[in-house]
Parts: sequence; C-alpha cells; structure tokens
Amino acid sequence: MRRRALIALAAAAVLLIAIAMSLAIGSRAIDLGTVWDSIFTFDAGDPEQLIVRDLRASRTLIGVLAGAALGVAGALMQSLTRNPFADPGLLGINAGASLAVVLALTTGFATGFAAQVPVAFIGAGAAAVIVYAIGARGAAAGAPVRLALAGVALTALITALVNAVLLVDDATLDQYRLWVAGSLTGRQAHDVMALIPIVLIALAAALIVSRQLEAVALGEDAARALGVRIGAIRTIVILIVTLLAAAATAAAGPIVFVGLAVPHVARALVGASLPWLLVVSAFGGAALVLVCDVIGRVVAPPSEIGVGITTAFIGGIIFALMSRRMKVVEL
Repeated sequence: MRRRALIALAAAAVLLIAIAMSLAIGSRAIDLGTVWDSIFTFDAGDPEQLIVRDLRASRTLIGVLAGAALGVAGALMQSLTRNPFADPGLLGINAGASLAVVLALTTGFATGFAAQVPVAFIGAGAAAVIVYAIGARGAAAGAPVRLALAGVALTALITALVNAVLLVDDATLDQYRLWVAGSLTGRQAHDVMALIPIVLIALAAALIVSRQLEAVALGEDAARALGVRIGAIRTIVILIVTLLAAAATAAAGPIVFVGLAVPHVARALVGASLPWLLVVSAFGGAALVLVCDVIGRVVAPPSEIGVGITTAFIGGIIFALMSRRMKVVEL
C-alpha cells in the first residue's frame, strides 16, 4: 500500500511538471514566475500573462482532460477483456467519432472545433451503443470477446465509409485531416466545458465499480459467489469507457496509444489493484499527452506537430523498448 501510494504521488508530481511545461513552453518561452502570476495574480496588461490565460491554459486543460480519460478508459477495457493490449478503440469509438465529423463537414453542419465537439461525442457514443447491441445478442451475450469482434467489424465498416466520402470530397478531406491527427490547438475552454462534468462523473464511477470489476476478472464463477452481477457490471463499465473515450476524442481528436500503453506501464508499477491502477493511469495519461504536445510545439518551429502524431511516435518507441525489458502482466 505504501509503495503504491508513493508511485501515485510520483505520477501526480510528474503531471504537475507536465502542466508547468505546457504553460511555459511554446513558440514564445515564458518563465515560471510569470506563469504563476497569471494564475494567482493576473494582470490583463501583461501580454505574457494573456498568452498563458487565453491560449495555453485552455490547451493544457484539454490535454489533462483527454489524457486522464484515455488512460482510465484503457485500464477499464484491459481489465474488462483481461487483455493487457486492449484499448478503447475496440468499441469503435474513434471510428464512430470520425464518421460523425466527416458527415458534419460534408454537409456543412460543423465547420469549426466548437461544433465538432458535440458531433464527435454523439458519433462515438452511437458507435459504442451499436457494438454493445451486436455483442449482447446470441450465445455468450456481452462477453468481452464478442464485444471486441463486434467493435472490429464496425470499425472496418465505418472506416470504409469514411474513406469513400473523403475520396470524392477534397474540401472535407482538407478539414478532416487536421482533426484526425489529434490536436489541442484551436480549442477554447468553453468548447469542452460541457465535457468536464462528464469526465469527472465517469472517473468517479470508475473508482466506485473498480472492486466489483476486479471480482469479475477472477472469473465468472468466483464473481457470482461474491454476489457480483456480472452483466450489470459489464454494462456499467462499457458505459463509463464510452463516456471517457468519447469525451477525449471529441475534445482532442482520435489520440492513439495513450489508452493502450499507459495502463500497461501503470500495471507493471502498481500491480493489478484496479483502484490504484486507475489513479496512476489518469495521472500518467494526462502527463503523457501534455509532454507530447509540448514536444510537438518545439520540434518544428514555427509550425506544430499534432499531439496525436507525437504520442504515436514517441510513445510507441518507449512502449516497444519497455516491452522488451519486462514481462506482460497477466490479468
């Protein structure tokens, strides 16, 4: 318990450092003293404090929101499916959000980030509902394997539809490629303000059901002996994963790797205790997204690289190196 608490505190400290980096580093470097003043003693006449408050604060908020949501969603999916390499994309969430954004861009319904946020959220949620409706029918209804297969099938279908639309609509392709790369730029705090309570409620619900989900991971017979309603827990967990991943995708685009690797690394540090795993995954996911966003700002000035690209590139390399040095933790 003490070791896990220290690891959680260390993860929280890393997140605080990442937040400070996100507020201070960019095309124009700002010292930490000015960052501190912009938060606690704001001076509207200071241009550097305006940069922090008006531009970087909302960007950092969205990075924390998306990273924590993806980290926890990945941990829940891996525990539900008992597969350390599962991620929220198995439910077709990214594909559903992509199709919704493409259709909205094609019809002219959503041309800005503010309009794309609710559209992507609805699309992601609809895809997850369809996957669950398919996986909940027939023999072994609601089993993780059936849900994963349904998600893969729906993702393939949606991807084909998205590609078909983009091939015949160059204007939509130009706008879509900016969203699909995953980015924290161009977003304002009010664009995702409605998603903050959704993420907070989903995170709290994840902690509440974590012990029961641990019992399900022991096996259905053991879970039933402990009085756990397996079908209800699976449904609740899938709903939580959908809310978290849909909120993250709507706010920042389809950021890959975070929901896959962060819980896997966190599990190697704190073990299989799901409450601790969720806490460390939330801190670690938020920190990873912010650090990758900062790297994307500075590697190719004056342009920027989308955070979805940097997380896939940098995180993929780190994960590959770590997988060579440690055993996959059994669930």
